[in-house]
Amino acid sequence: MILLTAAAGGSRVYWFLTRSTGAVALVLLTASVLLGLLGTLRLSGRNWPRYTIEALHRDVSLLVLAVLVVHIVTTVLDSFAPIGLPAAVIPFISSYRPFWLGLGALAFDLLLAVTITSLVRRRLGYARWRAVHWLAYASWPIAVLHGLGTGSDTRLWWMLALTAACVAAVAAAVCARLARAERSVSGVRVPGIAVCAGVAVGLAVFTIAGPMQRGWARRAGTPTRLLAHPAAQLTRVRVTPTGTGAQAHAAPPRSFTAGLRGRMTQRAATGGAIVNLALRLMGGAAGRLRVRIGGTPLAGGGLSMTGSQVDLLLRGYPAVFTGTLRALQGTAFIARVRAATGAALTLDGELAIDQSTDAVTGRLRATR
Repeated sequence: MILLTAAAGGSRVYWFLTRSTGAVALVLLTASVLLGLLGTLRLSGRNWPRYTIEALHRDVSLLVLAVLVVHIVTTVLDSFAPIGLPAAVIPFISSYRPFWLGLGALAFDLLLAVTITSLVRRRLGYARWRAVHWLAYASWPIAVLHGLGTGSDTRLWWMLALTAACVAAVAAAVCARLARAERSVSGVRVPGIAVCAGVAVGLAVFTIAGPMQRGWARRAGTPTRLLAHPAAQLTRVRVTPTGTGAQAHAAPPRSFTAGLRGRMTQRAATGGAIVNLALRLMGGAAGRLRVRIGGTPLAGGGLSMTGSQVDLLLRGYPAVFTGTLRALQGTAFIARVRAATGAALTLDGELAIDQSTDAVTGRLRATR
């Protein structure tokens, strides 16, 4: 979901909190599962008595639940996707990626059931509590699938490495547990290890064939109106550079941070509208920045982006940098622009828009 709204500051914070708490929850849940398996392996000793492992397992499990609460609250508050509180806790009712988001809600509900029954363990009885406690182990693969299917960072190398490490750790612990199985259940040892390996391979194949491929957002169930199509055609803005010199031999510009000031205009276009931001650079650099965003107006304000164009002209540089938006969250954006000289810049901007006057102020950070 890509929106342009005046109330952007908090939205971006929510977006980052949702992503970070999701990754932290996966690590903590993995640690909880490993501690649970460690307790069944009877590996405790003088330095790590069994009651210490059990206490740590309980504390980590409670911490997982607390992090997940923050994850859910920030997801609901964030305008990045239309997810209400009921959809965050009731599986498979969301209009946004219903199956994959539903898996996350299901994993949370299972962990909540384990926590509640643990609080009334004495009244429930050990056998019943133990049966419900197995739900914690079931929640782990469901949570992994949820993260792979709906996570915005799934395709990033560090998130892939983190997920792979969690899967490998749990797979190794399960195989170790099966290898130490009692004689009465030794018949499940080989099939269990085979199933464990098969699940790990299946997750890898799913990740490569699914979330890693283009078009996954649409296939995952993202509403059409929220999909961005950067290749959509927009009328190009012609900016005539000042100054002379051979473009092929121009020195690449240095990274800089500059203030922004200008105006926003919006006009109707076929199938939607075009927002135009005409801005001047001040302070760390001088020049002009123009951002054009085409899309469909949303109820309550904002624009669902279908195309973009970014033009940057720096004073004293002989070529115009052109490109498109790579990310747009509220009034914060990231763009990648390139000049005919071969120089390229990544633009990270934060804007504030006065809705009564359409005046725009902000800050731009450009890095090579």
